[in-house]
Amino acid sequence: MIQLLLLLLGAQFSQRHLPKLLAFGVAWFAIGAFVVFDAFDGALWFPLQAFGLLLLLEGISTIGMTRSGLSLQTSFRYSKGVIGAMIGVLVIVRHSYTDFALAMLFGVGFALEGCLLIAAAYIVRYRHWRTTAALGALSIVLAIIFFQPYPTHYRGTVPYCIGMWFVVGGGRMVWLYLRLRTSAAGQSMASHAGEPSLTPMVVHVWTPVGSARDKAIRRPVIDRYIAAVDSKGVISTGHAALEAGNLYLSLYPAVEIDRAPEEFARLLRADASNDVAGRYLPSYPEEAASWCESTVKITFRRYDTRRLETFADQFKTKGIYNLTSRNCSSTVAEALEAALEGTEYRKGGWADVLRLVVMPELWIAAQIRHRAHTMAWTPGLVLDYARALRVVTHPPAIGWLALAALTMRHARRARRA
Repeated sequence: MIQLLLLLLGAQFSQRHLPKLLAFGVAWFAIGAFVVFDAFDGALWFPLQAFGLLLLLEGISTIGMTRSGLSLQTSFRYSKGVIGAMIGVLVIVRHSYTDFALAMLFGVGFALEGCLLIAAAYIVRYRHWRTTAALGALSIVLAIIFFQPYPTHYRGTVPYCIGMWFVVGGGRMVWLYLRLRTSAAGQSMASHAGEPSLTPMVVHVWTPVGSARDKAIRRPVIDRYIAAVDSKGVISTGHAALEAGNLYLSLYPAVEIDRAPEEFARLLRADASNDVAGRYLPSYPEEAASWCESTVKITFRRYDTRRLETFADQFKTKGIYNLTSRNCSSTVAEALEAALEGTEYRKGGWADVLRLVVMPELWIAAQIRHRAHTMAWTPGLVLDYARALRVVTHPPAIGWLALAALTMRHARRARRA
């Protein structure tokens, strides 16, 4: 999440507060280490009941926001709210069976995450796939720690999980500091991204189901984020493109790739053996006329046109297409990030950080970005990513008090119904 936050605030903010990033990272890591040791020694100093109450209130407010009709990621927010409220109740109750339930819940979550990372690393083989596999193995080790009762008999589950989250977050801050420190100080560009652009930037997404030639066989989640298979067995992965005035980024393979089921697994490898010649379509009207209209359009009005044009010019010098590592979706995601870099820089103070951190969509976008970088960008992930970033960079013109009042009105109407 820190990487995405700094990207939206831009290089100017990063250079201004770089030493503070190191200080926060070290402090974050130290706090996490203390909480982890506190969880293992049996004498808990961590305020569990207070934390559980915060989780419960946050879960209830998230569900209320979902019912208000102002949230885009409604299903995600509703699930997050229900799970947060449930965990809050389990933490507040503080009984042996609730400690066991929490340990099993966290353990299953870490185990699934680890298996997913290892499977994705083995199948896709990104450039840093060994690091991803190691992270997956670490997640499985953490799952085993949660599953077995020693040494606290599950009573230290919650503070241990929170402490590890602090440790990982602090480590990432330090790593990011070292990475930013080695970059050139003069890389930042003058930007007018905070002002509305005259020409809107539109992210076009053709979903796998929406772009299938024949009726697709529905497979929930898979046909939303990976691929759809029609009644004739043809695989459709969907498509994504980005349009901003005369600029159009829509990458295709120069020669259509055979997407038969028996060949699809081999094509998922992100290595150079699957690189093929790519071609860029000239405009959206021509693409829509030759194929079909995009399923979803997400419009941005605040973006940096110069950064976007610079990215597009550099990107198009390389005419390569790879189904996993350099496809239509990764092209749009990278272009979107280039266009939105520095858009949330206002006065350069910590108020800018607080304004972004309290937005759930920033956390959603960060999770989607992490998932795509450990697996692959797909049209479904780009669609969710663009929607979340649209809310972050173009928030609703409504204050917190008005939003709370609106949520309460919707709740009262629901009770009457």
